[in-house]
Amino acid sequence: MSATAGATVDERLAPTSLVRRLLGRPELGAVVGALAVFVFFSFAADSFLRASSLSTVLYSASTIGIMAVPVALLMIGGEFDLSAGVMVTTSALVSSMFSYQMTANVWVGVLVSLLVTLAIGFFNGFMLTRTKLPSFIITLGTFLMLTGLNLGFTKLISGSVSTKTIADMEGFSSARALFASQWNIGSVTLKVTILWWFALVAVATWILLRTRAGNWIFAVGGGADAARATGVPVVKTRIGLYMGVALCAWISGQHILFSFDVVQSGEGVGNEFLYIIAAVIGGCLMTGGYGSAIGAFIFGMTSNGIVYAQWNPDWFKFFLGAMLLLATLLNAWVRKRAEAK
Repeated sequence: MSATAGATVDERLAPTSLVRRLLGRPELGAVVGALAVFVFFSFAADSFLRASSLSTVLYSASTIGIMAVPVALLMIGGEFDLSAGVMVTTSALVSSMFSYQMTANVWVGVLVSLLVTLAIGFFNGFMLTRTKLPSFIITLGTFLMLTGLNLGFTKLISGSVSTKTIADMEGFSSARALFASQWNIGSVTLKVTILWWFALVAVATWILLRTRAGNWIFAVGGGADAARATGVPVVKTRIGLYMGVALCAWISGQHILFSFDVVQSGEGVGNEFLYIIAAVIGGCLMTGGYGSAIGAFIFGMTSNGIVYAQWNPDWFKFFLGAMLLLATLLNAWVRKRAEAK
């Protein structure tokens, strides 16, 4: 009797090794991939390891990463947002045109833009939960509507496809300091988007690993019906995830506006796929329920590494597609190993 009891040990109480714990982390694939890409371009491009080059890589990664973080959380929750790219442009256009037309302090336009962008995120989440249509269809419709509104309103109000300058308006310098400032440390230029990106990654990781909301996100992505049966607020979780995408779209849009002063109405189309790629590289599964909030760094290294290696930029999309496939295969292998353990 005692021998049988001793042989039967609850596997949840058994000690786990460091290797086993690492194999269970969705970030492992992204970390391994980042190290591989870094080592590769360190040998392929002599200028890749320069401090100025690394700062450029970080900036490129941050512009994608700010949006890749909420998109990753949304994908872990089992949904997509194809309107994320043009929503960034919408945010910038609303800030610029409202400030210019109302001759108000630019901070008024920034706040109005925040409300409008959050409303778009709420609309996506609300329509998804009310209609039960796939998120692909809902956000594709939003993508098309925003694309038309961006162009139509910009030409109607400004008379061209770009906004008017607001650089001489009150509050522009303080808004630029928050959304588009930079610091020079020797030959290295660090831009504020890097801080925004790091902060968002830290907050998203904390939410996923340390909060009840993080458990809800994983549960909804793993199976909405099962999550609902255990008391998870599925509707609120999904709407919150879409509003998180909208919040980060607002941050990215303000960066574009206060970096370049004017905004082209056609910008942002296609960027939603870059955000999804960065999320997949970070360990997110297309089926939801698994992933992390990192991954944009690999994209930044690849996009700039090709330039530093002096390769033909026409091949960039090829490398991007290959990187996506390899990352997906690596993430699938890591997950299978973790489940087998």
